[in-house]
This record gives sequence, C-alpha cells and structure tokens, in this order.
Amino acid sequence: MTYRTPYSATGFPPVWIDTHAHLDASELAHLPALHRHIRQQGVALCVLPAVEASNWHAVQTLAHAHGDAYALGIHPLYVPQADEGDVERLDAELTRCAGDARLVAVGEIGLDFFVPALCTPAMRERQQFFYRAQLRLARKHRLPVLLHVRKSADLLLKHLREVWGLAAGQALPEGCAGIAHAFNGSDAQAAAFVALGFRLGFGGAVTFDAASRLRHLAASLPAHALVLETDAPDIPPQWLYATAAQRAGGQAQGINTPAELPRIGAVVAGLRGVGVADLAALTTANALAALPRLHVP
Repeated sequence: MTYRTPYSATGFPPVWIDTHAHLDASELAHLPALHRHIRQQGVALCVLPAVEASNWHAVQTLAHAHGDAYALGIHPLYVPQADEGDVERLDAELTRCAGDARLVAVGEIGLDFFVPALCTPAMRERQQFFYRAQLRLARKHRLPVLLHVRKSADLLLKHLREVWGLAAGQALPEGCAGIAHAFNGSDAQAAAFVALGFRLGFGGAVTFDAASRLRHLAASLPAHALVLETDAPDIPPQWLYATAAQRAGGQAQGINTPAELPRIGAVVAGLRGVGVADLAALTTANALAALPRLHVP
C-alpha cells in the first residue's frame, strides 16, 4: 500500500503524541510499514489503550515492539462480556507491570449511555460497577485514567469525586487525573473535568465543519487542558470519511491511523489561531503532564 502524506512541514516536522490509538485493531494489522510511516509524520509516540482482558497482552507487545506506551483496562462496551474476576486480574496485572515504564494509565474505562443495549437499568449498574472498581485500582496503583465519555459526563464526574474522595472544588494532584478521551460534552462539563486536573482529547471529529460545538470547545479550552488523539482506526477525520450514500455507491471508508494526527493538529491550530509547531509543542507538553510516565524518545 502507498501511503498519502497528510501533512508535511518545511524542515523538520513538529513532534506529536497520539494519546489514544487502538493499534491492535484488526483493521490496522494488515497495513505494511504502518509504524514507520507514523514516525515519518512526526508522531513520536502513541498511547495504546486496552479494552478487555483478552487484549492486554496485545497492547503490551505492540508498545514494546514499536516504542509506544499502553494502558490496561476494561472498556464500557466490553462490560457485557467481562467477568467480575477481571477486576482482580487487572489488579494483578497492574502489580506485575508496576516497573514497566511503558504502562502509563488505567484505561480505556468509563461509561457509555449512547449504545441502547448499554442503557438498560441492569447494564447501567454493571457499567458503573466496573468503572468504580477501576477507578479504585487507578488510585491504588497511582496511575492516571483514560476515560470513555459518551453521554455520561456528569455521572463520570460524580463517581470520580466519590471514589477519589474529592471535596467540593478540590482537584487531583498533578499527574493523577488523566485524559477525557474524545470529549464532546458541554462547556460546563469540560470546565468540571479541567478543574479536577484532566486534559481533554480531540481527534478526527473536530475536523468536520458541522461540529460547531466541538470546534468552539477546541478553540476556547484553556491551553494547558488540550491533547490530541486519533482513536485509530475509529473516528476518521473529514478527509477520510465516506457518507452512507458514498459507501452505498462503492466508496470505501478511509482507514484512520496516527499518521493523520499532524493534519488534525493543523485544523486545531487554525481554530485556536496559533502556529502548527506551537500547537504540537503545547499538546505534547500537555500529554506528558497528563501521563507522567510517558517518555518521548
């Protein structure tokens, strides 16, 4: 496969960190030289979140093979098939990997009240059980979290404050919070996460002109609270997206990879009225602050 270069700066390209990429996904497994291409675009590091116990080893192996970082957790979409014993297994695995510098967070964890099957009373309760249990593990192991936030911001915040024992107006110590991934909440919800010490992740969705609320948030968020991600292979940016009508006509959906991050970053830089290199430096520094065990080679 021949890769299209999404963005090229003059001279040496800026250094970027993709704070959320599922590089173990089957859609990416067949792409030759993917990791070399990612690095050629200036993406120095990717954070690979796990989604269930069965892929913990995969993200660990990929991170070590390609100089990336990883997080371990149980994603809310995988809660239906999770066993409550997986919480104990996660605790044991976090203990076993405590000395692994590539382990940087507990994640991807959170709540999803968008998928109808996850919105029944029983599944809402089950999601909250796994979320709270994993928050306790993050606190025990002194690791930040990578949060899945979909129609669930207020309840996520409630559990964060309760499990971590935060008084009103209190923030977590620097480096103990983490990242609210693919954030798409209100200004007030964004401010609440930022007040707790979280950074908010922006990716392909911000490249769509119709995403006015999200683009407003990306433009107005305090500089210290912004990080970038692709969620590869999910959430493709506008230039890779094929509508339902286009797909019905035979046009394939483009494959989202971390190589798209510099072009996404250029969009965010334009929204904020800053230079692309400045935006890269800012978001890289923010990622390192949010996930203190990250190390850019």
